[in-house]
Amino acid sequence: MAARMLANTLLDANEIPPCCNLVFIRNVYYMLRISKMTVRRRIAITILVLVGLVMIGGAGIWLFKSRVDRGSVFRTALVKRGDLVATISATGTVEPEEVVDVGAQVGGIIRSFGKDKNGKTIDYGSVVQAGMVLAKIDDSLYSAAVETATAQLNQAAANRISADANVLQMKAKLLQAQQDWDRAQKLGPSDALAQSAYDQYKANYEVAKANLAAAEAAVEQTKAAVAQAEASLDTALFNLGYCTIKTPVNGTIIDRRVNIGQTVVSSLSAPSLFLIAKDLKRIQVWVSVNEADIGNISRDQPVTFTVDALPGQVFEGRVGKIRLNATMSQNVVTYTVEVNTDNKDGKLLPYLTANAKFRIGFRQGVLLVPNAALRWTPRPNQIAPETRQTAHAHSASQKRNGGTRSGSAGKEQKRGIIWIEQGAFVRAVHVKNGLTDGTMTEVEGEDLTEGISVVVGEHTRETATGLTTAERSPFTPQLGRGLRTGQGSQGVPSGER
Repeated sequence: MAARMLANTLLDANEIPPCCNLVFIRNVYYMLRISKMTVRRRIAITILVLVGLVMIGGAGIWLFKSRVDRGSVFRTALVKRGDLVATISATGTVEPEEVVDVGAQVGGIIRSFGKDKNGKTIDYGSVVQAGMVLAKIDDSLYSAAVETATAQLNQAAANRISADANVLQMKAKLLQAQQDWDRAQKLGPSDALAQSAYDQYKANYEVAKANLAAAEAAVEQTKAAVAQAEASLDTALFNLGYCTIKTPVNGTIIDRRVNIGQTVVSSLSAPSLFLIAKDLKRIQVWVSVNEADIGNISRDQPVTFTVDALPGQVFEGRVGKIRLNATMSQNVVTYTVEVNTDNKDGKLLPYLTANAKFRIGFRQGVLLVPNAALRWTPRPNQIAPETRQTAHAHSASQKRNGGTRSGSAGKEQKRGIIWIEQGAFVRAVHVKNGLTDGTMTEVEGEDLTEGISVVVGEHTRETATGLTTAERSPFTPQLGRGLRTGQGSQGVPSGER
């Protein structure tokens, strides 16, 4: 279009001969078209080259900045000297030292409750003394049973009197029969005494003896009947006495399981009415200890524990007994350990949940490092070049041997590695691990001194400078790793819980 406009302009100006108009116009048109295409292409190529250069430069700058700003920074902690207490943690329940379950031997309706030491109706927390009435059961049936047993006893006693009188009567008849028989024997069968009369006297005598023996047996029978009636009366009296529930010991009622008007049914087992703790000044903690830790528990071992009801307060006690009837739950075997403690102030209430710690060891004035220092393992390129091969060989040997070696006393000693900074790298320091409290571990080593910095982990430089993920733009590429702690289990101390 521009070429045509230029040709028309030249023709109008009469600067080109008419014979050359068509050829000239054609040549000018193609020339201008070619020039136009070349300029556009050059501009496009130039723009593409500039854009590529800008992108390459930006990427290089970004990579350089990312490499500088996001480089790893080691997190360190100081080796300290101090005291360490190794413990085993477990949970348990606060229990009264001795509990008496008061039940009922007879059934019936609860009519009333007794009075406690302070004159108040028996209830939860009531302080009682031995012999005090706790509750009364309706005794109507048992009173009637006592009256019936009394009547039966009176009847048996009367029968005994009758039997005694009958014995006297039988003795008199025997005496008369014996005298008649004696006279008959003197006369003998003759004209004065007929044979039939003689035989009759003899038979009367034998019958009298038999009647006396029967009368005496009846006396013994009535004696047994009297004893039976007395026993029945005693049973009825006992059952009547059982209608009054009394406390057998001094203590505090921690549970009342019946109400007035409730029917108590006594069958094969006595129903439980009250639970009495004999002495709440002496309390126990029943702690469930895992089978892996029970070997470290012994009698009179010191224990500290806390309860959620009294935060910040630590109680002390000692192991009293290890129960041998272990329990299994989800393939985990646990033993119940009784911990005795003093409760003179009455702060510990029954059935509180306790968090106990059994003291299994104590070290004074030893070198301590955080457990993270023993767990952290550097990457191969982070280890100082001159010690890289040695550290790798020792680590492989430690894994094969389980990190232990035999000591002079025949006991296995746990070995581990901690790492200290050496310029841009880290250097290994071999140590022997001791007790741990779950946070700090006792260590010994030739190159280990108090105050030296050991590596416990690493993080990126931008994290170290305070630029958190929340502060970065979500459109910024997130490369590299952030916080990195120990890889694997190398150097986990013996006894860590």
